[in-house]
Parts: sequence; C-alpha cells; structure tokens
Amino acid sequence: MPDDTAKPQILIAGAGLGGLTAALALQARGFRVRVLEQAAQLRELGAGIQLSANANRVLYRLGLGEALERVASPAAGKRIRLWNTGQTWPLFDLGGQSIERYGYPYLTIYRADLHRVLAEAVLARDPQAIELNARVEAVAQDPDGVTATLADGSTRQADILVGADGVHSRVRAALHGQDQARFSGALAWRGVIPAEKLPPHLREPYAVNWVGPGAHVIHYPLRRGELVNFVGILERDDWQVESWTQQGTIAECAGDFAGWHDDVQTLIHALDTPFKWALMLREPLAQWTQGRITLLGDACHPTLPMLASGAAMAIEDGYVLARCLAELPGAAERALVRYQELRTERTARVVRGSAENAKRFHNPELAHAAGAAAYVEREWSEERVRERYEWLFTYDADAAQVA
Repeated sequence: MPDDTAKPQILIAGAGLGGLTAALALQARGFRVRVLEQAAQLRELGAGIQLSANANRVLYRLGLGEALERVASPAAGKRIRLWNTGQTWPLFDLGGQSIERYGYPYLTIYRADLHRVLAEAVLARDPQAIELNARVEAVAQDPDGVTATLADGSTRQADILVGADGVHSRVRAALHGQDQARFSGALAWRGVIPAEKLPPHLREPYAVNWVGPGAHVIHYPLRRGELVNFVGILERDDWQVESWTQQGTIAECAGDFAGWHDDVQTLIHALDTPFKWALMLREPLAQWTQGRITLLGDACHPTLPMLASGAAMAIEDGYVLARCLAELPGAAERALVRYQELRTERTARVVRGSAENAKRFHNPELAHAAGAAAYVEREWSEERVRERYEWLFTYDADAAQVA
C-alpha cells in the first residue's frame, strides 16, 4: 500500500505550460515531481499568447514575476478594428488598469519565452525533474500507485500521475478512449513577425482584434516589442489537418484575407513563414480523475483560441492541483477529485465562451461599415465586455476553498 504519511511522488506526462506550472507549484510545496516529456529537447512552438491578470497572479506567486517582465510585453490595452475600413474602437485599457483593478499586469508573451522561464524554474529546484525522450504510451494503477509505460517499453512508477499531454493526450485516451473531435468549420493562420519589418503603428503595445464577416485577425507585440504575433482565423472547410507545424504560403494566407485593410495585408506579407491548422471542437470532459490519475489543460478542456485563455486555464489548473494535494495530505485520491470539482465549471465556461466569441467576431453584420459600427458598439460596450471578461480576470487560484 502507498505510504500516505509522506508526500506522494508525482509523475506529470507533458512538459508544456500546464505541466511545468503544476511541477513548479508542487515543488514549491515539497513534492517530488518527475515530468515525462516526449520531445528530445525542451522547446515550444513559435506563437504568442496573452496572459491576463488571473494567469499572472499564479505565475508571480510562483516567483516568476521578474523573469516574465524581462521577456514579455505589457499590454497598454485592447482594440477592435473593422476588417475593411480599419475603424478603431477601444475595447478596454490595460496599461495601469489591470494592475490597479486586478493586482497583476496583462502581458503578451512569446510562448517559447514563457516555456523557458517555467522550465528553468523547475530545473533550478531539481535538475533531474524533467526527463526527455519519455513519451507516455500507456498508464495503469493499482492500490500501490501508478505506472506509466513509455514508448521504449520502460516504465516509471509513482503515487500519482497527471496527464498534461495536450489535446492529443495519451493519458486521456487511456482513461476515456479516443476523443470525438469535430471540425469547427474554421482554419487558423499563425506566424511571428520581426517588429522592424512593420510600420510604427503596427508595433504599438496593444492587442488588436480585427473583426469581419466570417473571419478575424489578432496581432500584438512579443518579447518587449521585438516581435509581433499574428493570428488570422476564417471560416473555411477545405483544410482539416490539426497540426501546428503545417506550413502554408504567404500568397494563400493573403488570399484568404483579400479585401481586408492594407494593415492586415502588411502584416501577412511581413511573415517569415505562415503556419495553418484546422480548429477542432471537443467537449470538455466532465470526469478528469480516476483513482490516482488526473488530467489538466488541453487534455481535459481543449478550447478554441477566441477568449485568449487556454494557457491561463492550464496555468490555473496546475496551481490548484498543487494546492489540493498539499492541503489534503494523506488523501491523494480525494485531493484529485477535489481539484476536479474546483476546476470543471470554470474551464467549461471558457470553452463555451470561446465558441461564442467565434460567432461574435465573424458576424455577418460586420460586412458593411454602417451596420458594423452599431454591432461593435453594442457587442463591445463596456457593460458587455465586463460580462465576458471580469469573471475571468478576477479569479484568484489561492481563494478557492480546498478543504
């Protein structure tokens, strides 16, 4: 039988943002952690993410504030722009407001930079905490603990296993079978642009959301203004490959946004390499935990990128998981159930809200300037914006009652 008088040893499948946050939060509470990562080296894909106050509240409390500020770009605010005229509406200010209102900044950051900050912090606590070339293929559990079988046939044992292995999670598949993904009807383009290739007004410290009928574009600075992140999402049903590494062409991307404002075309033509992937829909799992095995992040609540909160939810998951295990000592299985109870409703709301934003960003009323102005002023009024974002930003992962 497992020794419940000692802190349990924990395996985490996947060294992504959620898995590394969980590892660091667990280490900070004295747990022994081993992260099993399938890649041969620690690296993240080149893409930007937005870190709102709720995510930064976790990261700063884990001691990462100074490291983040060295590589992130503080957002002055968010703006909505109309696809063809470029008309601009302020969505909300974030320069000082995020800190004043929520206690923490709103940052835009290169995913690889955040990943490096987390990995370095985990390895600083334990240089052996991350095992590379360790793809988890199967999992099993019994009263004595859990066993992960790797691709090379070797096994790793621990008291608890956390599946943080992403949207194609092997751990989730082992617990629940293959997921039932369905095509959303939308294709996403992404890329990162050296800021020096862009005119000054496209390098300003704002997260800008261009909205139009059937499509939208988002861009914002990364790495303290050295880079600009580009994401373009449109309704298109002839590409259903769900891969972040599939390259497209500038010509194809520009063609998908033909007729859009010159600023959008300038962004597209400044891309070094555009990547494209199909956006797939998956229902969030209601049951994350079985015995001594649980899930976090995209493994249990994959979400479309329209609420800019997928990474934030994984970060919150990792922190709350660590709290539950620390605050319910000697009751590992109950701690995992409590973690699930604290996180399912919030993360499911993000999944639903992201899907709703897709419809909002692509509404047919945006086709013509006159109707678009009325639509934007209604849908992005201060009252409506607060309804959609206040509950997200005010969340405190330390305030959730565990015991």
